[in-house]
Amino acid sequence: MNTIAPAWVRVRLRTAPGTAAALALLVALTACLAAAFPRALDRYEDAGLVRAAEQAAPPRTNLTVVAPPPGLQWPSRQREQAVLPPALQHQYADVLRAVGRPLVADTDQSSYGVQTSEALPVPDRWIPRPNGIPAKMRLMAQNELAAHSSLRTGRMPRTSGHVTADSGEVEAAVTVETARSLHVKVGSVVHVPAVSRPPLAVRVTGIVEPREPSGAYWSAQPLLRTPTLARVPGAGDPMYYWLGALLLPPEAAPALLATEGKPVRYWQMAPDTGALHARDLDGLKSAVAALESGPGLGQVREATDPDAQVSTELDDVLAGYDRLSSGIGPLVAVAAFGSAAVAGVVLLMAGGLAADRRRAELALLRARGASLRGLSGRLLAETAVVAVPAGAAGLAAALFAFPGARRLPALLAAAAVTAVACAALPLRAAVAHRAVRVHGPREDTVSARPSRRRTVAELTLLVIAAGAVEALRRRGLTGGAGASAASGGAGDAGSPGASGDQLVSLAPVLVGVIAALVLVRLYPLPLRWLTRPAGRLRGAVGHLSLARAGRTSVSAVLPLLALLTALTTAAFGGSVLAGVADARDHAALLTVGADARIESIGTLPDGLADTVRHAPGVSGLAEVSANYHARAGANLTSVTVAGVVPADYAALSRRTGLGAFPQERLRRPADGGRTPLPALASPSVARTYGTQPFPLRLDDGTTVTVRIALVRDRTPALIGTDFLIVDRAGMSREAAGTSALLVTGGHLDAGALRRAAGKDATVQLRSAERAQYVDSPLQSGAERIYTAAVAAGAGYAVLALLLALLRAAPERAALLARLRTMGLTRAQGRRLLVLESLPQALLAAAGGALTGWATIRLLSPGIDLTGIALPSSAASIGRNALRTDPLSLVLPAVAVLLLAVAVAVVQAWWTSRRGSVRELRAGDAR
Repeated sequence: MNTIAPAWVRVRLRTAPGTAAALALLVALTACLAAAFPRALDRYEDAGLVRAAEQAAPPRTNLTVVAPPPGLQWPSRQREQAVLPPALQHQYADVLRAVGRPLVADTDQSSYGVQTSEALPVPDRWIPRPNGIPAKMRLMAQNELAAHSSLRTGRMPRTSGHVTADSGEVEAAVTVETARSLHVKVGSVVHVPAVSRPPLAVRVTGIVEPREPSGAYWSAQPLLRTPTLARVPGAGDPMYYWLGALLLPPEAAPALLATEGKPVRYWQMAPDTGALHARDLDGLKSAVAALESGPGLGQVREATDPDAQVSTELDDVLAGYDRLSSGIGPLVAVAAFGSAAVAGVVLLMAGGLAADRRRAELALLRARGASLRGLSGRLLAETAVVAVPAGAAGLAAALFAFPGARRLPALLAAAAVTAVACAALPLRAAVAHRAVRVHGPREDTVSARPSRRRTVAELTLLVIAAGAVEALRRRGLTGGAGASAASGGAGDAGSPGASGDQLVSLAPVLVGVIAALVLVRLYPLPLRWLTRPAGRLRGAVGHLSLARAGRTSVSAVLPLLALLTALTTAAFGGSVLAGVADARDHAALLTVGADARIESIGTLPDGLADTVRHAPGVSGLAEVSANYHARAGANLTSVTVAGVVPADYAALSRRTGLGAFPQERLRRPADGGRTPLPALASPSVARTYGTQPFPLRLDDGTTVTVRIALVRDRTPALIGTDFLIVDRAGMSREAAGTSALLVTGGHLDAGALRRAAGKDATVQLRSAERAQYVDSPLQSGAERIYTAAVAAGAGYAVLALLLALLRAAPERAALLARLRTMGLTRAQGRRLLVLESLPQALLAAAGGALTGWATIRLLSPGIDLTGIALPSSAASIGRNALRTDPLSLVLPAVAVLLLAVAVAVVQAWWTSRRGSVRELRAGDAR
């Protein structure tokens, strides 16, 4: 049997086509999920990086090279030649070559040219002057204006002859927005101050409209597209003037050399967002750093000017994305490791089930002289014929479902699944039949004693799990290299840091495995304790069910590992998802202060509070009089003050859970103002003023004396760390005017609230604020992957339970048939199967819930959910530690119990329908 005969494989596949089809389906599904995970993660990470770059906008992400024109010591002709398009275009090509991979420039949106670095005041009075201040203009000669704009009126600017620094007139274009705001028309002439000569006349020949206003060509310098009202610096009262841009043809750039605007040459490289990949994040950072202050800067200066400077905020954008990814990646890795562990156990169980079903056949082959190597080879061949095509099909499905991502991680994941599926049956058979024997010894759970090797292996796992948990508690789940563990980047997989991060992310799975091994050790004890009391009961069902549960094979405890790991992962994942939802709810509550907030810059209309109070869905309302420019103490320290009605505000604080307090502690004393007004203060204000009375000047100039009576970290009306809440009955009439309404209710009608508030007030809903907190595809994608991973783990746990019950199905059917011949009724048969399956189901359910709770309690100090739950712009709520979600503990455990009972009942019903003749045939091995 040293050769593997193809005939053997064909016979086996024809003999058990259903088994082969089930194995193929299991392998294909598992390979598809395993290959889809890294590809989906790649897509979400890339989309998150692109979104981060797009939200940052071109002024931050563009790499801008700025160089002064040649100095005055150069001949005029050479100075003019240096700013003309041929020279700038040649330098632009050299600058592009200095951009190192993986950073790629978008040549369609990149630009270069000459511009005045300072805006010049123009004396033309037909340009609007809001405060009598002349408008200022910047001259820009940027390349390919016609290719990036559409002509609305007139014609494109051009040059007549050779333009020099001595030219007195040039042509220009303006955008539609500039023409509308500055009253520019075709034929208008703008006079720009020049140095030691008459002003440069700039004649507008055309009005253009940008084709891609949000593209980097127009948005890198927004003034190119849109004029703005600029404020005069240092003025007492706000004074404004218009600031705009005139778009000259590139051939007219020499005319800028004679102006007072300090002209500069510039080259703007827009990053190609389609070439941004999260896996290249370290390379992108290095490429940007090289351009800013490394070898790239030297190449840029060599190509342009020794004084050239490179500026960009792309490095800050990449660093911000890296922080977000570092907070999300390890959490996703936890779910991935948990689901992978359960799927691996299911594949091993499938191989073990096949080996147990064919135990007699394989034992006979060994007894007839089959070598262990030959037998294993035949089993490997017949399994590979089914598993390899199925794994390839699963990989193909994953590649089709998630295009555009890396193929190597998906290929490795699918190959690992296929290898486990192929090796499970041969290895199980090799272990079971390493010695030649026809009948093996019984391996009952109650009578079996663990070997020394098993004890050493379990102790090794215990040490590894303890180290991982301790590392996680010490530095936190997000304290490592970030998402490398989750994304499976090939470049860092072998580094010690990456291995350490993967071990930490594996901590929940290791805790579940250790708990499973401990429960397996303890499982025989309650069975031994219950066997004798059950024997005293009337009837044989109870005693027989315990005896059957104790005679379960030791190898059948493998489903317990799958169930416990799945329940632990489900509890951990469910708690993560529940914690994310709670963090978003709490952040939205801190931002709004209630379920809805109606606020105005001034005072809200009289009667609005009564109208809103009777709006649909409103259950409570608190009026707030905000004074944002109040001054406290003798030093007139700035503090935000809110005047409230103590009864309504105390009720609001109790409902929201933000700084609840007894209303009588805040109520104004009934002595006509002789006693200081009690106040609720933030801890920082309380530390500053203590409990002694101090003066408080309100926005209307009136002063009240207050004394801090209550201290709370947060309050619904105000956001920040410096606030005071007082009874507005003690404030002046003007300072006590209602500026905000805090509304609570279960089902608020947003439309009704907006109609009641009118156009002068803003309506902010807590639900709408919460919906805005997922601002990155990385966050939403990670949440979807986490949910899918937990669902997949739960599905494989159910499959593990079904495989375990399927493994014992023939033996149970034979037992019921024999017992029915002895008078066992159908109802007693159902009870027998249910009671026989309950011990392991109860053990898995109780152990899973307990292990999940312990895992969360152990690991919660090292886990912060802020990165996956909230954007950086959300209200600060401190650290969002992982907390136990009761539903995530109870529901999976109850589902395991119900499924075990349901399967047992169905099996008893199906066996009773088939009859007993087939099960009682002589010679069948049961």
